[in-house]
Amino acid sequence: MTVIASRLDPWLPPVALMGVIFALSAQPDLNSGLGTVDLVGRKVIHMSEYALLCFLWWRALRTVLPGGRALALAFAISVAYACSDEVHQLSVKGRHGSPVDVGIDTVGAGLAALVIRRRSRA
Repeated sequence: MTVIASRLDPWLPPVALMGVIFALSAQPDLNSGLGTVDLVGRKVIHMSEYALLCFLWWRALRTVLPGGRALALAFAISVAYACSDEVHQLSVKGRHGSPVDVGIDTVGAGLAALVIRRRSRA
């Protein structure tokens, strides 16, 4: 692995995931037409992607910060990005921003932070 690749390794995945989230949020309609299954499925995906985002930021940040501070900052970045994602959706035709979605995303990031914290103590 080159020096540049090894330095980017922990930082590239969370930034890439944020790019994917942004691109998906720019789509005018992600509805599959499956009704409740679609609605619940999208909420589970929301929660999961923000759990993954929190984990990836923690993984990167712990290379430069102590564990607890890295985890707190990873959680804060994830929640802030959830907020900015909903604001972004306000400008996309066919989409709307929702505080409920921010809450769902926050639960996902919080669950990841809780698991990381518990496993870090073990």
